[in-house]
Amino acid sequence: MLDKLEMFIALAREGHFGRAAESLNIAQPTLSGGIKQLEDQLGVQLVHRGSRFGGLTPEGQTALAWAKRITGDAKQLRDEMRMSRAGLSGEVRLAVIPTAQTWAARLCSAFTDRHPNVRFTILSSTSRDILQMLEDFEIDAGISYLDNEPLGRVDTAVLYVETYMLVCPPDAPLAAKASVPWSALHDMPLALLTTDMQNRRIINQRLAEAGATPATVIESNSIIALVASVLAGGCMTVLPTDVARFLAEGRNLSLVQLERTGRRHTVGLVLPQRDPRTPVLTALLAAARKLPS
Repeated sequence: MLDKLEMFIALAREGHFGRAAESLNIAQPTLSGGIKQLEDQLGVQLVHRGSRFGGLTPEGQTALAWAKRITGDAKQLRDEMRMSRAGLSGEVRLAVIPTAQTWAARLCSAFTDRHPNVRFTILSSTSRDILQMLEDFEIDAGISYLDNEPLGRVDTAVLYVETYMLVCPPDAPLAAKASVPWSALHDMPLALLTTDMQNRRIINQRLAEAGATPATVIESNSIIALVASVLAGGCMTVLPTDVARFLAEGRNLSLVQLERTGRRHTVGLVLPQRDPRTPVLTALLAAARKLPS
């Protein structure tokens, strides 16, 4: 039945028979037949059908929660049995806020050095989507802000405290300064992350506290696009220190420290509170807590 439950979860996630089948690498008739068999086994209709997918029935909504729980438990069982045979192995699905990608690489590299049979899939996502994907068993762990917006029932490990740098062309008026206050960004042309990103909401708060209203000329959900915009000329951007240094290295850009005032925000590993936890995720949490900041 596990394969039918996975088909059902994919259909609920994609909202389309064709896309769900494609995500599982199976033919659409196979998926449709699997859903029908699951309905026959459970004795209820799970899906509204017409010329296309019409959503889940009330029974389907209840079954979806059980399906996610059952498939999650099955994955944990497989991981534990695999470990008993050959040590830590398997795949970890990790969703990461865009500004923490360098730290994700650092954590995964340190972990695979010790456990070479563990593979990682790293996805870029918003902090809110990370929490939802954890709840829906679509990822195993996340890297996100720990103390700015509610997290719910999760376990965490702090990776670093966020500080910020202004990334600007070398001939920009602020480029020659060692550090600048947030108020210096008033009326300055900035390229910033979109407002669905928690980093942008934090930056907006810092600017508001300093009484600064920037001239936001570009918004993007990609930090690569922000830095490329600065290189193209006409604007600056604000990024956390680690990723700013990484992206500016070897490029004709200046980095200026923004004054460390106001509330400080921590970023770290986020795992759902489950007991027992898989051996791989237990080891990942321990590795995150030992990673030098």
